Amino acid sequence: MIDLRSDTVTKPTPAMLAAMLAAPVGDDVFDEDPSVHALQQRVAELLGKEAAVFAPSGTMTNQIGVRVHCQPGDEFLCETGCHIYNYEQGAYAQLSGLAVRPVEGHQNILHVDQLRDLIRGDNEHLVRTRLVCLENTHNRGSGRVLPYDGVVEICDWAHENGLATHLDGARLFNAVVASGISASDWAKPFDTVSICFSKGLGCPIGSALAGPAPLMKQARRIRKLFGGGMRQAGVIAAAALYALDHHVDRLAEDHASAQILAEAVRATAGLRLEPEQIETNIVIFSVDASLATAHEFVAALAGRGVQSLALSKTRVRAVTHLDVNQSSVVQAAKIIQQTAVDLATGKLELAAVEKDAAAYGR
Repeated sequence: MIDLRSDTVTKPTPAMLAAMLAAPVGDDVFDEDPSVHALQQRVAELLGKEAAVFAPSGTMTNQIGVRVHCQPGDEFLCETGCHIYNYEQGAYAQLSGLAVRPVEGHQNILHVDQLRDLIRGDNEHLVRTRLVCLENTHNRGSGRVLPYDGVVEICDWAHENGLATHLDGARLFNAVVASGISASDWAKPFDTVSICFSKGLGCPIGSALAGPAPLMKQARRIRKLFGGGMRQAGVIAAAALYALDHHVDRLAEDHASAQILAEAVRATAGLRLEPEQIETNIVIFSVDASLATAHEFVAALAGRGVQSLALSKTRVRAVTHLDVNQSSVVQAAKIIQQTAVDLATGKLELAAVEKDAAAYGR
């Protein structure tokens, strides 16, 4: 089976497992794990921040990031399609008592002019606007890399108006490799930055939040509140350290593989890329209603050995990663094309599938 559901499905490489086995460990709840210390220092240096905090998941680091900037009754601004708004179970409301004001970007990209009039006045009837959140690369935007100048402009406007800024950088290193802009430059406009190790970097678990040291001290306290304190966490921190050394530059291979899928979709009647331009490792395409629903198309692909995800009734997502080599991607591309042809010509009967299957966040 060629698994293109997500880059989270990767398994640790033998070399990564060896690094994990060799890791010096301690109790990180007591702040005594040397491997966690080394990772947090490395992340802070990479992102140009004073300090960092290691946590189990990107959802947790995002929610900690939102919480360090806001108090109950506060509001943050974000793009309508972003992960924090769509795929974290409204945790900002459930855990922190926050409101959100989503703004629909053009192909998931916000412009500062869309935000200028959204800061609420100082009025006891209103929530308090406190924060702007961006996501880079943009998951639901088919792995879009945000335009750097636009990011800087939004963050400068936010700071000029007393707002904090947080970056969901779950796939920030994909943006680094695709753009040639360093991680520290991407992170510089933001007060806090969350990155994930369990996606393109191929780790089994782990994320980190970076920012000013006083905020990271507060973040560590919130991590405990959210259940993110881990004991001998150096075992997984070692995987992240290995990934930062060995799995960043190779993301270019995933991007090249995604172009193979994209070309196959472009060349196939009844399928359409959304958006047309694929920049990193995520390929999202729509299926014409005359062929099948997205769920039916995904089921048909699975029957032929390719796993993908239905994001809606019409949209399918395929993600390249280090556990799928280029020859497998070429094979998957052919299967996608042939499946569309066979559906159009009636050579393939659709299996009964769940029409309201859930779309997964990452």
